Amino acid sequence: MTEGAHMKKNVFIVGMDSFNLKKLQRLPEAAECNFYSALDAGEILDVPGYDMGELIAKARQRIDEAPGKADAIVTYFDFPATDLFPILVEAYGVPGPSMESVFKCQHKYWSRLEQQKIIPHNIPKFCAFDPFDEESCALIDIKTPFWIKPVRSFRAFLAFRVDSKEEFGEHVREIREKIGFLYEPFRYLLDNYDIPSEFADMKESCLAESLLSGRKCTVEGYVLNGEVAIYGVVDWVLDKHFSSVLSYEYPSSLPDRAKDHMAGVCRKIIKHVGLDNSAFNAEFFYDPESDEVYLLEINPRMSQSHADLFEKVHGVSHHRVMLQIALGRKPVPFEWQGKYNYAAKFMLRTFEPGKVVKVPSKEEIAAIKKKIPDTIIRPLVREGQQLSDFRIRDSYSYELADIYIGADERQELVDKYNRILDRLSFSIER
Repeated sequence: MTEGAHMKKNVFIVGMDSFNLKKLQRLPEAAECNFYSALDAGEILDVPGYDMGELIAKARQRIDEAPGKADAIVTYFDFPATDLFPILVEAYGVPGPSMESVFKCQHKYWSRLEQQKIIPHNIPKFCAFDPFDEESCALIDIKTPFWIKPVRSFRAFLAFRVDSKEEFGEHVREIREKIGFLYEPFRYLLDNYDIPSEFADMKESCLAESLLSGRKCTVEGYVLNGEVAIYGVVDWVLDKHFSSVLSYEYPSSLPDRAKDHMAGVCRKIIKHVGLDNSAFNAEFFYDPESDEVYLLEINPRMSQSHADLFEKVHGVSHHRVMLQIALGRKPVPFEWQGKYNYAAKFMLRTFEPGKVVKVPSKEEIAAIKKKIPDTIIRPLVREGQQLSDFRIRDSYSYELADIYIGADERQELVDKYNRILDRLSFSIER
């Protein structure tokens, strides 16, 4: 091994995949880093189940067996990667957030209780309930319509809008049937790590929340040595009927005062929960009528869904922030040096179950990319697949593909997307 190679920083990724690894390898810091997998994306995404003890042991074995010591540990995926991340950070003494601060973000009920102490006017009405206990369900004192969801979830898994008592009963039956898939592995962490007993031992595994409305967005930021910084806001475009996400657009078209208000709310709650040395993203609703902002949730990681948007607009993805923080460095501010003024991630969805009988061929995708350069098309289904077999998805739709587009004008994003849809051949047999 040459001396130069020996001096490189060993960076371990919880959930390594080729899409994000390519983004990391294009960063200015990549030349001084060796990227290793602590866990592969295939070991934690769309799997039949999660053995948390086994995943932790596997990650530790890989870190221990790699040449040299661990200099940094990173993740950009949600469950279970974000939950395992602080365990590994602590075990190897590298920069990163504490387990308690991460769980104060990830445990939706604990998070709401903390938010209530510091930003009570920027959150919905909420209460925890046990879906297996009729009495607990009857104690929900929030008027319909409201949302119900597990206290730990992602990709809107088992999140339902409730408009009536009958609907509530139907949704609770489905939750009872499926909640163990995520809640049991989450419980393993609550039981085996130093989590306060009021949360580790609570019977209530779900949360009811009053409806939030307005324009939805994500604030991307980081906290280093207690200093919170916000560096980007991404708009969400939602389906009018189902609240499923149709696209993310960057930069945001929200008024500056709304962005400033959200940044202020982020600073308060991040400092309050003690999150430090971490990237984060926070989902908000901005209500133009009341000019108020409401926090939906805070995630103690960057959102890899937005990486290509930052790359198209700034010339570098915000994986850079995550990596710099993990190396204990202050992130360099973004410059507007990308090829495009605007960028979007479109999520091509269908709202009815069925069997996938045709997906676009590689040749078809290549022809579209030739016509519309810098477009990325990532099909998420394969021929022969039943859409209902997706284990983790929102409760109202099935995502067929992710499509990333750059443009000089905001309207051009939609125009390009429509041109792509005309050429993309997905076929679903109902």
